[in-house]
Amino acid sequence: MQFDLIVIGGGVNGCGIARDAAMRGLKTVLIEKNDFGSGTTGASSQMIHGGARYLISDVETTRLSSLDSGYIQKIAPHLLFRIPFLFPVMAKPGRSGRAQKIYLEFLETYFEAYDKFSPLKNGKPHTRLNKEEALALEPDLSENLIGAVTFDEWGIDSFRLCLGNVASAAEHGAEIHNHTEVTEILKEGGRVVGVKVRHLLDGARSELRAKIVFNAAGPWVPKIAELAGCEVKLRPAKGVHLVIDRRIVNYAIAANAIDGRSIFIMPYQNTTIIGTTDDDYFGDPDAIPILEDEIEYLLDGIEQVFPRVRQARIIHAWAGVRPTLFKRGPYEDDLSREHEIFDHETAEHTPGFLSIAGGKLASYRLMSEEAVDAVCRKLGVSSPCRTHQVPLPGGERILNPEDLAKEYGVPLFAANRLVYRHGARAMRILEMVRERAAQGNVICQCEPVLECELRYAVRHEWARSPGDLRRRTRYSIGPCQGTRCSMMGAQILGEELNWSPEEVFRQLRSFEEKSWHGRAPILDNVSVQEEELAAFTFCNVGNVDQWN
Repeated sequence: MQFDLIVIGGGVNGCGIARDAAMRGLKTVLIEKNDFGSGTTGASSQMIHGGARYLISDVETTRLSSLDSGYIQKIAPHLLFRIPFLFPVMAKPGRSGRAQKIYLEFLETYFEAYDKFSPLKNGKPHTRLNKEEALALEPDLSENLIGAVTFDEWGIDSFRLCLGNVASAAEHGAEIHNHTEVTEILKEGGRVVGVKVRHLLDGARSELRAKIVFNAAGPWVPKIAELAGCEVKLRPAKGVHLVIDRRIVNYAIAANAIDGRSIFIMPYQNTTIIGTTDDDYFGDPDAIPILEDEIEYLLDGIEQVFPRVRQARIIHAWAGVRPTLFKRGPYEDDLSREHEIFDHETAEHTPGFLSIAGGKLASYRLMSEEAVDAVCRKLGVSSPCRTHQVPLPGGERILNPEDLAKEYGVPLFAANRLVYRHGARAMRILEMVRERAAQGNVICQCEPVLECELRYAVRHEWARSPGDLRRRTRYSIGPCQGTRCSMMGAQILGEELNWSPEEVFRQLRSFEEKSWHGRAPILDNVSVQEEELAAFTFCNVGNVDQWN
């Protein structure tokens, strides 16, 4: 089949490019090796932020990120939530009281400059707080506090952001393939004309042809470029985050790590996130280790401003690789977050092939617009971008969760979470409860997640594994880490996909093995006991270990 555009990579940039291209009338196909958002996007800090940290060295990135944050709020109002930040100032040995006051004045001046971008991202202006005011907001801050400055950013579920873009692309005619690996770039007379792919779920192979192939594979961009005989140099940066089982802070709190880098602890949905490291990484982006030193680095930094952090229960850690543009010399944290579109026809005489790298989550929509602008110029298409005007699926209107809970007889908390993830489409999902009342059952108690949402993810959102369900619904991601719900979710998946009992158990074992990667690095005495209890549940109750 002949397409106008093949997009390789189902992170937020690839999904955004596919949506924009399909909305402009291009015959588009999106290919993702794993699942949508399963790489760099899902391992991000889950914020659509203006980039206060780039204000001195990269003002344009701050401006563009703030501008696009405002657009994203308009097209996906259900999916974003305000995160108020505290930037505490601590008394330091050897620093005089006068020097501390000067530093606080400097900090306020800094955020006065950041306030200029607040209207673009619907932010609130900063506020200066004395010690008593800051402790009233966050009582567990360190007693060494002398004052604080507030600012705000926006949180998001990056997996749902990807799915919204994918769903929109499909509704505008795009063809969608996850769990599909590009094995070869096809060339004729030096021109890239398509790809060969392998469908990982069944092993089938096929060939797709297009006028343009766009490489948006994140940290895998150099590998895909190499398949086309081209080169894209990156300086990949590894970032690690920790997840605490509940909210232990009222506000996000900025802190400095031992090397002076900015890190944070913030409330996120039903949990708390600590992040992030930023280190050069030249290993395999498919197998990123999480080291004990990285966990200690984050805890030590947060402990300086929030001393009781070590009393909290860490349930999970994740690691991702940022596809940062290459530059030799700067410290990792000083690398630009700008993006670049590589036209391989101009640079390497390989027409029909483009790549994109760099950037950040908050500027995905703008990056996608620029990418499709480049494609349209090559194809002679003049259709304008409309992705900043047309809501993502579910963003058309905001539903009242209380009304839905009463109408469909489901728990209010579950209805609330469903509306957050799906917006106006929550009603479409809850209609499944009318067909069969059991579809209103709560499968994951921690989040919570209803049976109808899991089935909807399989039928309408390309979910083909327990990990896919987790990314779409947060099923099995809470304090029990799937001990109570993994088996039920796998069984529902099996029913929807007509799996044999053997395949259900095989998928469940694979899911648990992959989940272990995020739990093993954070185990301590208590969590080891919890792992043993979970293993007993799966093996002695579910007999998961008896299936090969």
